Amino acid sequence: MRGCDHVGVQADVDALIALLDLEPIEVNIFRGVSPDEKLQRVFGGQVAGQGLVAAARTVDRPDMHVHSLHAYFLRPGDPSVPILYEVDRIRDGRSFATRRVVAIQHGRAIFNLAASFHVAEPGLDHQLPAPSGVPEPETLPDFRQRWEPWAGSLGEWYHRPRPIDTRVVDWRDPGHSEPQAPRQLQWIRADGVLPDDPLLHICVVTYASDMTLLDTVKLPHGGAGLRTELQMASLDHAMWFHRPFRADEWLLYDLDTPSASSALGLARGLFFDRAGTLVASVVQEGLLRPVQPA
Repeated sequence: MRGCDHVGVQADVDALIALLDLEPIEVNIFRGVSPDEKLQRVFGGQVAGQGLVAAARTVDRPDMHVHSLHAYFLRPGDPSVPILYEVDRIRDGRSFATRRVVAIQHGRAIFNLAASFHVAEPGLDHQLPAPSGVPEPETLPDFRQRWEPWAGSLGEWYHRPRPIDTRVVDWRDPGHSEPQAPRQLQWIRADGVLPDDPLLHICVVTYASDMTLLDTVKLPHGGAGLRTELQMASLDHAMWFHRPFRADEWLLYDLDTPSASSALGLARGLFFDRAGTLVASVVQEGLLRPVQPA
């Protein structure tokens, strides 16, 4: 059983599944909604996951699976209104298919995505080794356990639904201000049972991948974990899916940040399954703009 309230946790995961299940409203046009939460803007992982679902819904060959996506976040999404996803069928070949997706709100593009689908075929096979000596996820505290001492100051954010379980290795509390190494390790998984559809597992990991990338960029610069003097936003996001996996089983998320300059920060991540198999990679650049006191 996962957590102290398995039924409630599974309900959060079921809500995420429903969030990624777009409504077809016309040929190549789909509609997505946002969760009923008091957010200033739509979570970037949600738009990326929904955009990938829209692209995949137009690929008719069951032997083709998504192997990469490249996306740009253009404007903040409005969580109070639906998002329209328009799909352009760029190419359908024998081995590859390409789709372009534009997400629209209030008559303007807020996000675009290009996705490539590929028929599995034999070829070279190698990978980087997984990090060694990492504590097992069951020995690490979950989100609410980590942040319980600050629940009062976090308010509704602490109690909001969390369909993704995260277990941070070497987590430091928000009072820590010393610069840290430009790397962090986390275990992540959907905190419930997912259907067997491989696309859904890829879309859930796409959703989860945006949760902590930019936080990694802050690590070498110190400051409290609850710091508010940075305006942060995802700008572009690229992922590659190397091997099959399940998003409701533990994945080790190995993140680092090679550079930050001119209010832009770059973060990278590798996903390993529990057996040490590299299953996906991600790179993101984001805005981290210092906010001057009023």
